[in-house]
Amino acid sequence: MSSLPPSPDWQLADFDFDLPEDRIAAFAVEPRDSARLLHVNGSTLADYHVTDLPGLLREGDILVMNDTRVIPARLFGMRGEVKVEVMLNKKHSRDCALTPKTDCQRLNVPIWSALARPGKRLHVGDTILFAETFSGEVIDKCEGGEILIRFHCADEDFFACLHQHGHVPLPPYIKRPDGDTPEDRTRYQTIYAAREGAVAAPTAGLHFTPELFAKLDAKGIERATVTLHVGAGTFLPVKTERVADHKMHAEWGEITPETASFLNKAKSEGRRIVAVGTTSLRVLESAADKSGVVHPFNGETSIFITPGYKFRAIDAMMTNFHLPKSTLFMLVSALAGLDNMRAAYRHAIDNNYRFYSYGDTTLLERERV
Repeated sequence: MSSLPPSPDWQLADFDFDLPEDRIAAFAVEPRDSARLLHVNGSTLADYHVTDLPGLLREGDILVMNDTRVIPARLFGMRGEVKVEVMLNKKHSRDCALTPKTDCQRLNVPIWSALARPGKRLHVGDTILFAETFSGEVIDKCEGGEILIRFHCADEDFFACLHQHGHVPLPPYIKRPDGDTPEDRTRYQTIYAAREGAVAAPTAGLHFTPELFAKLDAKGIERATVTLHVGAGTFLPVKTERVADHKMHAEWGEITPETASFLNKAKSEGRRIVAVGTTSLRVLESAADKSGVVHPFNGETSIFITPGYKFRAIDAMMTNFHLPKSTLFMLVSALAGLDNMRAAYRHAIDNNYRFYSYGDTTLLERERV
C-alpha cells in the first residue's frame, strides 16, 4: 500500500538545523536503558531516562518492535591490486534480467546490491576477493552508484561466510579508523533481534533490556514484532532541494496475519499502538488502509512520510535523534509537528543529549490536528 505523496511545498532547508559534532555519540551507554529520553507531547518537553518508559506509557499500550537482525555487511576485499570496500544493501533473489540464458529456478547463489568504494574503478565482470574462499563478481552497475554482486558460494552458506569475514556496518558518523570492535558486534544489535537481513540497526530498540521488559510487563504493556530489513539507503542524504522530488529507498518488510489480527483487536479496544523506531512505523503505515486496519504485509515498501501525512496505524513512537535534512527528521516532524520537533531538537542540543545510532532517544506523542 502506498503513502500519500509528500507535500510539493516542502523544501530541504525546512528540515535543517545546526548540530555540534560533539553531540554525536561514538559509543553507546551502559546499561542500555540508562540512556536519556526526551518526552515530546505537543509543545511540552520533559527530560527522563529510558528506565522511566513504563511510567510514561499507558496500561494496555502495545509496543511494536522490529525484530530484524543486523548482518556483518561491511566487506573489505581486493580487485586485483585495488583495495575495495563494499557495503551490502539488499538481497536480490534472481538475476534473470542480467543473465537471461540462466535457468533462474536452478540458480542458488546470493545476489546483493551494494555500495562500493572506489565504485568508479569497478566494472561488470570484475571479481572481488574478500578471502581465499570468499569472493564475488560484479554483474551490473546501477543508478545511484550501486553495484550488483553475485557471490561465489551457495545461498545457504552465504551468512556463514559473511559472519566469518564481514564487519559491523556502523553508520559513517561513528568513526572506527581501526574497524569495528568486539563490543560493536553486540551493542549494535537489539536484544530481541531474530531475522537476519538488516545492514543498519533499528536503533530505538537498542535501549531495551530484560529488566526493562519485566517492568513493562508488570505495567500491562504488551509487545508485538514486525520485520523491516533496514537498508543502507537509510544513510543516504536527500540531494533534491524540493522534498517531493526525492526518491525514497525500498526496504523489505513483513507483518504476519497473526500480528495484524492482534494489533487490529487492540485498536478496536481503544489501546494505543506505539512504534519502536521509524522502521516499525514505516512497515505499519505501509500495511494500514485508510480506515486504520493493519493488513498482513510481505514485500517492499518505499513509503515517504513528511508533514501533512495522515497517520493510520500508530499513536506514538520511540525513536532516536536524527540527522539534519534527513527523511527520518521529516518523518518525526510529520508525527509530532515540525515546530515541536525544532524546539525539541534545540532543547536536546542545549542540554547535551547524545545524537544518532548510539545516542539517546525520544518518546513522541502523535500531534492531533
